[in-house]
Amino acid sequence: MVSDVEWGRIRAQLRFGQVFTGTVVLVPRPGTIGVVVDIGLEVEGFVDVLLLPEETEGWPTEVVVTQFEVWWTDWPHQVRLKPLDPKFLRKDWTEFLTRWRPGWPAEIGQPAGPLTVG
Repeated sequence: MVSDVEWGRIRAQLRFGQVFTGTVVLVPRPGTIGVVVDIGLEVEGFVDVLLLPEETEGWPTEVVVTQFEVWWTDWPHQVRLKPLDPKFLRKDWTEFLTRWRPGWPAEIGQPAGPLTVG
């Protein structure tokens, strides 16, 4: 676990839409929580269940290597990710995006976290 100061430093380096190749390392409760992804940082990456297909058969499984983009950064020290491969996204992705994060295209490239620890 990294300190709050270290997390602030990592977070300040991240940009929305920044692409990482990651390995799924844990699917703790399929269909319930999401998946944990190693993206080569000192903090874990996580794909929330809300972004994944409703059917767990469509979820990436442990050891799958694929690309993800930074969707959000969150406390406690977690990089929230969005799969880039459409097969790992919910079926109604376009509608979901329009409803819940309509400004997403304009956010790509913007800092994903504050420059100071809050």
